[in-house]
Amino acid sequence: MLLPLALCALLYLLGRWLLGLDGDLTLLWAEWRGKRPENELPDKVVWVTGASSGIGEELAYQLAKIGALIVLSARRENELERVKQKCLEISNLSSKDILVLPLDLTDRSSHEAATKTVLQHFGRIDVLVNNGGRSQRSLFVDTKVEVYAAIMELNYLGTISLTKHVLNHMVQREKGKIVTMSSVMGIMGAPLATGYCASKHALQGFFNSLRPELGEYPEIIVTTICPGPVQSKIIHNVFTEDLSKSLENTGDQSHKMPTDRCVRLTLVSMVNDLKEAWISDHPYLAVCYLWQYAPTWAWWLMNKMGKIRIQNFKRGVDADVSYSQKKKA
Repeated sequence: MLLPLALCALLYLLGRWLLGLDGDLTLLWAEWRGKRPENELPDKVVWVTGASSGIGEELAYQLAKIGALIVLSARRENELERVKQKCLEISNLSSKDILVLPLDLTDRSSHEAATKTVLQHFGRIDVLVNNGGRSQRSLFVDTKVEVYAAIMELNYLGTISLTKHVLNHMVQREKGKIVTMSSVMGIMGAPLATGYCASKHALQGFFNSLRPELGEYPEIIVTTICPGPVQSKIIHNVFTEDLSKSLENTGDQSHKMPTDRCVRLTLVSMVNDLKEAWISDHPYLAVCYLWQYAPTWAWWLMNKMGKIRIQNFKRGVDADVSYSQKKKA
Protein backbone atom coordinates (compact mmCIF):
# COMPACT_ATOMS: atom_id res chain seq x y z
CA MET A 1 0.00 0.00 0.00
CA LEU A 2 2.80 2.40 0.90
CA LEU A 3 4.75 1.73 -2.29
CA PRO A 4 1.94 2.80 -4.68
CA LEU A 5 1.36 5.94 -2.59
CA ALA A 6 5.06 6.78 -2.64
CA LEU A 7 5.19 6.21 -6.39
CA CYS A 8 2.16 8.44 -6.94
CA ALA A 9 3.71 11.16 -4.80
CA LEU A 10 6.97 10.95 -6.73
CA LEU A 11 5.16 11.13 -10.07
CA TYR A 12 3.15 14.10 -8.80
CA LEU A 13 6.27 16.01 -7.82
CA LEU A 14 8.06 15.06 -11.02
CA GLY A 15 5.10 16.24 -13.07
CA ARG A 16 5.00 19.57 -11.28
CA TRP A 17 8.71 20.07 -11.84
CA LEU A 18 8.55 19.12 -15.51
CA LEU A 19 5.69 21.59 -16.00
CA GLY A 20 8.06 24.36 -15.04
CA LEU A 21 7.82 24.88 -11.30
CA ASP A 22 10.59 26.46 -9.39
CA GLY A 23 12.45 24.16 -7.01
CA ASP A 24 14.29 20.87 -6.81
CA LEU A 25 12.29 17.75 -5.96
CA THR A 26 13.38 17.59 -2.31
CA LEU A 27 12.38 21.21 -1.79
CA LEU A 28 9.01 20.75 -3.47
CA TRP A 29 8.36 17.75 -1.24
CA ALA A 30 9.26 19.80 1.84
CA GLU A 31 6.93 22.58 0.74
CA TRP A 32 4.09 20.09 0.21
CA ARG A 33 4.53 17.77 3.19
CA GLY A 34 7.16 19.28 5.45
CA LYS A 35 7.31 21.75 8.33
CA ARG A 36 5.85 25.21 7.85
CA PRO A 37 7.79 28.40 8.64
CA GLU A 38 4.73 29.80 10.46
CA ASN A 39 4.99 26.99 13.01
CA GLU A 40 8.77 26.91 13.40
CA LEU A 41 10.06 30.48 13.33
CA PRO A 42 7.98 32.57 15.79
CA ASP A 43 10.23 33.98 18.55
CA LYS A 44 13.38 32.66 16.82
CA VAL A 45 16.26 35.15 16.57
CA VAL A 46 17.18 35.43 12.90
CA TRP A 47 20.14 37.57 11.78
CA VAL A 48 19.90 38.60 8.11
CA THR A 49 22.81 40.23 6.29
CA GLY A 50 22.20 42.17 3.10
CA ALA A 51 18.84 43.15 4.59
CA SER A 52 18.51 46.60 3.03
CA SER A 53 17.20 45.44 -0.36
CA GLY A 54 16.28 42.50 -2.56
CA ILE A 55 16.08 39.02 -1.07
CA GLY A 56 17.29 40.22 2.33
CA GLU A 57 14.61 42.91 2.55
CA GLU A 58 11.88 40.44 1.59
CA LEU A 59 13.23 37.95 4.14
CA ALA A 60 12.79 40.62 6.80
CA TYR A 61 9.15 41.21 5.83
CA GLN A 62 8.19 37.55 5.76
CA LEU A 63 10.01 36.85 9.02
CA ALA A 64 8.26 39.81 10.65
CA LYS A 65 4.82 38.54 9.58
CA ILE A 66 5.68 35.14 11.04
CA GLY A 67 6.76 36.67 14.35
CA ALA A 68 10.49 36.03 14.32
CA LEU A 69 12.87 38.33 16.18
CA ILE A 70 15.06 39.96 13.55
CA VAL A 71 18.53 41.44 13.25
CA LEU A 72 18.87 43.58 10.12
CA SER A 73 22.40 44.14 8.81
CA ALA A 74 23.83 45.92 5.78
CA ARG A 75 26.01 48.96 5.21
CA ARG A 76 23.23 51.55 4.75
CA GLU A 77 21.68 52.30 8.13
CA ASN A 78 18.99 54.57 6.68
CA GLU A 79 17.74 51.76 4.43
CA LEU A 80 17.76 49.33 7.35
CA GLU A 81 15.62 51.77 9.35
CA ARG A 82 13.20 51.95 6.42
CA VAL A 83 12.96 48.15 6.32
CA LYS A 84 12.47 48.03 10.09
CA GLN A 85 9.64 50.55 9.93
CA LYS A 86 7.80 48.54 7.30
CA CYS A 87 8.33 45.34 9.34
CA LEU A 88 6.64 47.06 12.28
CA GLU A 89 3.76 48.21 10.10
CA ILE A 90 2.98 44.74 8.72
CA SER A 91 3.45 42.70 11.90
CA ASN A 92 2.75 42.56 15.61
CA LEU A 93 6.41 43.05 16.50
CA SER A 94 7.57 45.89 18.71
CA SER A 95 10.61 48.07 18.11
CA LYS A 96 12.77 46.04 20.51
CA ASP A 97 12.03 42.89 18.50
CA ILE A 98 13.98 44.24 15.50
CA LEU A 99 17.62 45.23 15.90
CA VAL A 100 19.17 47.44 13.24
CA LEU A 101 22.88 46.61 13.13
CA PRO A 102 24.91 48.29 10.36
CA LEU A 103 27.61 45.94 9.13
CA ASP A 104 30.27 45.93 6.43
CA LEU A 105 31.15 42.34 5.54
CA THR A 106 34.52 43.47 4.19
CA ASP A 107 35.45 44.94 7.59
CA ARG A 108 36.22 41.58 9.17
CA SER A 109 37.65 43.19 12.31
CA SER A 110 34.12 44.37 13.20
CA HIS A 111 32.40 40.98 13.05
CA GLU A 112 33.20 39.83 16.58
CA ALA A 113 31.83 43.05 18.09
CA ALA A 114 28.73 42.84 15.91
CA THR A 115 28.06 39.30 17.11
CA LYS A 116 28.42 40.41 20.74
CA THR A 117 25.94 43.23 20.09
CA VAL A 118 23.33 40.77 18.86
CA LEU A 119 23.91 38.49 21.85
CA GLN A 120 23.63 41.40 24.27
CA HIS A 121 20.32 42.45 22.72
CA PHE A 122 18.62 39.06 22.25
CA GLY A 123 20.73 36.66 24.32
CA ARG A 124 21.05 34.14 21.49
CA ILE A 125 21.22 33.67 17.71
CA ASP A 126 19.01 30.88 16.39
CA VAL A 127 19.55 31.45 12.66
CA LEU A 128 22.22 33.29 10.68
CA VAL A 129 21.24 34.07 7.09
CA ASN A 130 24.34 34.93 5.07
CA ASN A 131 22.68 36.96 2.34
CA GLY A 132 25.10 39.85 1.79
CA GLY A 133 27.03 40.00 -1.47
CA ARG A 134 27.28 41.42 -4.99
CA SER A 135 27.01 39.90 -8.44
CA GLN A 136 29.04 40.67 -11.57
CA ARG A 137 28.49 41.65 -15.19
CA SER A 138 31.75 41.80 -17.15
CA LEU A 139 33.89 39.68 -19.43
CA PHE A 140 37.09 38.30 -17.92
CA VAL A 141 39.29 39.74 -20.68
CA ASP A 142 38.05 43.25 -19.83
CA THR A 143 38.09 42.94 -16.04
CA LYS A 144 40.83 44.10 -13.69
CA VAL A 145 42.21 41.60 -11.17
CA GLU A 146 41.33 44.01 -8.36
CA VAL A 147 37.66 43.35 -9.11
CA TYR A 148 38.14 39.63 -8.43
CA ALA A 149 39.86 40.40 -5.13
CA ALA A 150 36.94 42.60 -4.08
CA ILE A 151 34.37 39.97 -5.05
CA MET A 152 36.11 37.28 -3.01
CA GLU A 153 36.62 39.60 -0.06
CA LEU A 154 32.91 40.43 0.11
CA ASN A 155 31.10 37.31 -1.06
CA TYR A 156 33.43 34.68 0.39
CA LEU A 157 35.81 35.93 3.10
CA GLY A 158 33.27 38.31 4.65
CA THR A 159 30.70 35.54 4.82
CA ILE A 160 32.94 32.93 6.43
CA SER A 161 34.35 35.51 8.86
CA LEU A 162 30.91 36.37 10.24
CA THR A 163 29.96 32.69 10.23
CA LYS A 164 33.00 31.86 12.37
CA HIS A 165 32.00 34.27 15.13
CA VAL A 166 28.34 33.21 15.13
CA LEU A 167 29.27 29.52 14.98
CA ASN A 168 31.31 29.85 18.18
CA HIS A 169 28.08 30.84 19.94
CA MET A 170 26.09 28.04 18.31
CA VAL A 171 28.68 25.45 19.32
CA GLN A 172 28.38 26.60 22.92
CA ARG A 173 24.60 26.17 22.71
CA GLU A 174 24.98 23.01 20.59
CA LYS A 175 22.24 24.21 18.23
CA GLY A 176 21.51 26.75 15.53
CA LYS A 177 21.07 27.16 11.80
CA ILE A 178 23.48 28.69 9.29
CA VAL A 179 21.72 29.50 6.02
CA THR A 180 23.86 30.82 3.17
CA MET A 181 22.56 32.35 -0.03
CA SER A 182 24.75 30.86 -2.72
CA SER A 183 23.44 30.70 -6.29
CA VAL A 184 22.85 28.32 -9.15
CA MET A 185 26.13 29.90 -10.27
CA GLY A 186 27.72 28.04 -7.39
CA ILE A 187 26.74 24.80 -9.14
CA MET A 188 27.43 25.70 -12.77
CA GLY A 189 29.45 28.33 -14.59
CA ALA A 190 28.30 31.16 -16.84
CA PRO A 191 29.91 33.96 -18.85
CA LEU A 192 29.87 37.54 -17.54
CA ALA A 193 30.10 36.24 -13.96
CA THR A 194 33.48 34.53 -13.67
CA GLY A 195 34.34 36.16 -10.35
CA TYR A 196 30.84 35.82 -8.95
CA CYS A 197 30.75 32.14 -9.93
CA ALA A 198 34.15 31.61 -8.32
CA SER A 199 32.97 33.18 -5.05
CA LYS A 200 29.81 31.06 -4.99
CA HIS A 201 31.75 27.88 -5.80
CA ALA A 202 34.02 28.80 -2.89
CA LEU A 203 31.01 29.11 -0.58
CA GLN A 204 29.64 25.78 -1.77
CA GLY A 205 32.96 24.06 -1.10
CA PHE A 206 33.39 25.73 2.27
CA PHE A 207 29.95 24.92 3.68
CA ASN A 208 29.91 21.42 2.21
CA SER A 209 33.17 20.86 4.11
CA LEU A 210 32.01 22.60 7.29
CA ARG A 211 28.86 20.48 7.52
CA PRO A 212 30.65 17.18 8.31
CA GLU A 213 33.04 19.00 10.67
CA LEU A 214 29.96 19.71 12.79
CA GLY A 215 28.86 16.09 12.88
CA GLU A 216 29.09 15.95 16.68
CA TYR A 217 26.55 18.79 16.85
CA PRO A 218 23.48 17.31 15.13
CA GLU A 219 21.34 20.33 16.02
CA ILE A 220 23.62 22.76 14.17
CA ILE A 221 22.27 22.76 10.62
CA VAL A 222 24.13 24.12 7.59
CA THR A 223 21.89 24.99 4.64
CA THR A 224 22.97 26.35 1.26
CA ILE A 225 20.38 28.09 -0.92
CA CYS A 226 20.99 28.27 -4.68
CA PRO A 227 18.61 30.75 -6.33
CA GLY A 228 18.48 31.38 -10.05
CA PRO A 229 17.63 34.80 -11.52
CA VAL A 230 15.39 36.69 -9.08
CA GLN A 231 13.66 40.07 -9.25
CA SER A 232 15.89 42.02 -6.90
CA LYS A 233 18.12 45.07 -6.94
CA ILE A 234 21.30 42.97 -7.04
CA ILE A 235 21.70 43.82 -10.73
CA HIS A 236 21.86 47.54 -9.87
CA ASN A 237 24.96 47.07 -7.72
CA VAL A 238 26.98 44.51 -9.65
CA PHE A 239 30.73 44.53 -10.07
CA THR A 240 31.83 45.49 -13.57
CA GLU A 241 35.24 45.45 -15.27
CA ASP A 242 36.49 48.27 -13.03
CA LEU A 243 35.80 48.97 -9.35
CA SER A 244 34.98 52.60 -10.18
CA LYS A 245 32.34 51.74 -12.79
CA SER A 246 28.70 50.77 -12.40
CA LEU A 247 26.47 48.91 -14.84
CA GLU A 248 24.95 51.40 -17.28
CA ASN A 249 21.97 49.34 -18.45
CA THR A 250 20.30 46.93 -16.03
CA GLY A 251 17.50 45.90 -18.38
CA ASP A 252 14.00 44.65 -17.59
CA GLN A 253 13.88 42.25 -14.63
CA SER A 254 10.19 41.25 -14.81
CA HIS A 255 10.88 37.87 -16.41
CA LYS A 256 12.75 36.64 -13.34
CA MET A 257 11.35 34.77 -10.33
CA PRO A 258 9.42 37.04 -7.94
CA THR A 259 11.44 37.81 -4.82
CA ASP A 260 8.65 36.78 -2.45
CA ARG A 261 8.50 33.30 -3.99
CA CYS A 262 12.26 32.84 -3.66
CA VAL A 263 12.12 33.89 -0.02
CA ARG A 264 9.18 31.62 0.77
CA LEU A 265 11.08 28.61 -0.57
CA THR A 266 14.17 29.75 1.36
CA LEU A 267 12.18 29.71 4.61
CA VAL A 268 10.78 26.27 3.75
CA SER A 269 14.33 25.04 3.20
CA MET A 270 15.42 26.58 6.49
CA VAL A 271 12.78 25.02 8.72
CA ASN A 272 13.05 21.60 7.05
CA ASP A 273 16.83 21.48 7.55
CA LEU A 274 17.61 20.95 3.88
CA LYS A 275 21.33 20.76 3.19
CA GLU A 276 21.01 22.38 -0.23
CA ALA A 277 18.08 23.84 -2.16
CA TRP A 278 17.80 24.88 -5.80
CA ILE A 279 15.30 27.70 -6.30
CA SER A 280 14.89 28.70 -9.92
CA ASP A 281 12.70 28.73 -12.99
CA HIS A 282 13.80 26.93 -16.12
CA PRO A 283 16.17 26.81 -17.92
CA TYR A 284 18.53 27.20 -14.96
CA LEU A 285 16.76 24.58 -12.86
CA ALA A 286 17.05 22.07 -15.68
CA VAL A 287 20.73 22.95 -16.13
CA CYS A 288 21.33 22.25 -12.42
CA TYR A 289 20.04 18.72 -12.91
CA LEU A 290 22.06 18.29 -16.08
CA TRP A 291 25.17 19.57 -14.33
CA GLN A 292 24.61 17.00 -11.61
CA TYR A 293 23.75 13.96 -13.72
CA ALA A 294 24.76 14.68 -17.35
CA PRO A 295 27.59 17.23 -17.30
CA THR A 296 28.50 16.77 -20.98
CA TRP A 297 25.00 17.85 -21.98
CA ALA A 298 25.18 20.69 -19.47
CA TRP A 299 28.37 22.02 -21.07
CA TRP A 300 26.72 21.88 -24.50
CA LEU A 301 23.62 23.72 -23.28
CA MET A 302 25.60 26.33 -21.32
CA ASN A 303 27.68 27.09 -24.40
CA LYS A 304 24.44 27.83 -26.27
CA MET A 305 23.03 29.89 -23.40
CA GLY A 306 26.36 31.63 -22.87
CA LYS A 307 26.42 33.05 -26.38
CA ILE A 308 22.95 34.48 -25.83
CA ARG A 309 23.97 36.00 -22.48
CA ILE A 310 26.94 37.78 -24.02
CA GLN A 311 24.88 39.03 -26.97
CA ASN A 312 22.22 40.38 -24.59
CA PHE A 313 24.86 42.07 -22.44
CA LYS A 314 26.41 43.81 -25.43
CA ARG A 315 22.94 44.94 -26.57
CA GLY A 316 22.32 46.58 -23.20
CA VAL A 317 19.48 44.28 -22.09
CA ASP A 318 19.32 41.82 -19.20
CA ALA A 319 21.69 38.91 -19.83
CA ASP A 320 19.01 36.24 -19.32
CA VAL A 321 16.04 37.89 -20.99
CA SER A 322 15.97 35.95 -24.29
CA TYR A 323 15.51 32.46 -22.90
CA SER A 324 13.91 33.28 -19.55
CA GLN A 325 11.11 35.51 -20.80
CA LYS A 326 7.84 34.20 -19.40
CA LYS A 327 4.87 34.01 -21.72
CA LYS A 328 2.35 36.77 -21.18
CA ALA A 329 -1.31 35.93 -20.94
